Amino acid sequence: MRYSQVKACCAKYSDKSPSRTHNLLSLAADASLELSEAQRSFLDEVTAFNLQSRYPDVTNQFYERANREFASQYIEQIREFRAWLLAKIAP
Repeated sequence: MRYSQVKACCAKYSDKSPSRTHNLLSLAADASLELSEAQRSFLDEVTAFNLQSRYPDVTNQFYERANREFASQYIEQIREFRAWLLAKIAP
């Protein structure tokens, strides 16, 4: 999932600029997106993946967990959320 897609919602639904953050929940709040509890939990998990893969001290731990099985559990959820989000952006 791209941060730019969440930031596009910020541009469409908010008068303020999106935060300079990698926190998807914060960006969703900036965009005034109405999220279910499941969506909030999912964005929190995906944010953690993004942060874990960026910082060297936790990267190795993340890569040990991020095998095919691990990834396949999230790919479909990410696609579904992305489609939902793009529908929010579309005219």
